[in-house]
Amino acid sequence: RIMSVMQPAYVPQTEIATVYDRIAPIYDLWARLTETRARRRAVQIASPRDGEALLEVAVGTGLAFADLAGANLHGRNVGVDLSPGMLARARARVDRLGLSAELLLADAHALPFPDRSFDLLANSYMFDLLPERDFGPVLAEFRRVLAPGGRLVLVNMGRGERLRDRFYEWLYARTPRLMGGCRGVALSAHVESTGFREVHRETLTQCGFPTEILSAVV
Repeated sequence: RIMSVMQPAYVPQTEIATVYDRIAPIYDLWARLTETRARRRAVQIASPRDGEALLEVAVGTGLAFADLAGANLHGRNVGVDLSPGMLARARARVDRLGLSAELLLADAHALPFPDRSFDLLANSYMFDLLPERDFGPVLAEFRRVLAPGGRLVLVNMGRGERLRDRFYEWLYARTPRLMGGCRGVALSAHVESTGFREVHRETLTQCGFPTEILSAVV
């Protein structure tokens, strides 16, 4: 077993929305191949309680959001994303399923919500796009909008701990835009240092793509 070193975020943050607008039409195919098991597990860990207020940051095309909102039919369901193209597909998905939801264009660095607004915050495959210096400020913003006792569930591309799990990191180092800017990250220490409690980590791999799932509470 080996532990890879976290690579820099090679794709500038100013280009992320454009990159994801471009790949939005094919994103679901990639997600089915590499992320389905992780998203399903994250929803299971999140365990939405019908009637609560939940927020998904970086909602993407709404793959996890549809399941979260579907379990919270009498609550408030909010999803935000930086990419208009991804957000449009999320809107189409929740409309098709007849779910009640608010979907907004917003940046994780400055969420447009008051303090303590949500009971649950989910976030998938976003920190693996951010420079490491942004991890703490964004996690602090997540903590700000969560109510006391609120739950956090994070899903990200993990750092390959075995040689066979490092293909995507190798690919990212050579063509980061082909990977949508995603590289392996490790967030546990950052989550703990931001003041979250009961931090739990698990990993899984699908089609050689390693994922880290973290849960914590405020």
